[in-house]
Amino acid sequence: MKTLSETWFAEGYIDFELKKYTLLAYLQQVNQYFTESKLYPQLSDVIFHYNNLQALKENKKFLQEQFPKKLTGVQIEKLQLLYEQIIEDDEMMLELEDIITFSADKLKTAISSGTEIYEFVEDKLNIFPVGLVPLDTHEGYFFLSEGTYRKTLVYQFRLSFFEKHDEKYRAIRTEYVSEWERNIVNTYENIKAELLRNKKDLPNPAVYSIETELTFPISETLLPVAKRSLVRYISKAA
Repeated sequence: MKTLSETWFAEGYIDFELKKYTLLAYLQQVNQYFTESKLYPQLSDVIFHYNNLQALKENKKFLQEQFPKKLTGVQIEKLQLLYEQIIEDDEMMLELEDIITFSADKLKTAISSGTEIYEFVEDKLNIFPVGLVPLDTHEGYFFLSEGTYRKTLVYQFRLSFFEKHDEKYRAIRTEYVSEWERNIVNTYENIKAELLRNKKDLPNPAVYSIETELTFPISETLLPVAKRSLVRYISKAA
């Protein structure tokens, strides 16, 4: 998929029609992936570009002092903008504002479409612990099953905390472990017991099952949605 650069709206020739078709071509690809229920990395990419434009709109005074200039780098966290001079022209500034306003609106619509798919997938997930849950739930395994439940994907996870803008968040890191065929022998409990025998680095892990009756693309949709849902599930249970 062809992606947009961080500073696509201010690169090269700043022309509304040119940037409009650049954005629409990009969103056409994004929507095609959404039609196939493939959310990532497309959804996070669209959100990034939307937030980037919103940051520019909210700092309009700063822009008016700095523009018209060519954006060469962006540090979103500190909202620091680095520029190269293009031309001192009020019309150029107005053209760029039109580009930003139009683009932000179209990106917001795409985000809504992706969010609807995300929420639909999330609503179809069933999360529950496998066996007893230890006091420490920040690391362990989760079993991912979809469709007919004929196979179970096993992932090791670890939760961590970080602070952002005076708020605390939980992040999750995962690593693929193995795939199991579901049958009378390979129940969730037996898979857990086998993991405990073979992987000594986690003597008392938290283990969860994440199931859905529907079939979704694993890496592009089901896995990222399942990871975020598991973080929320563990946080609520803590």
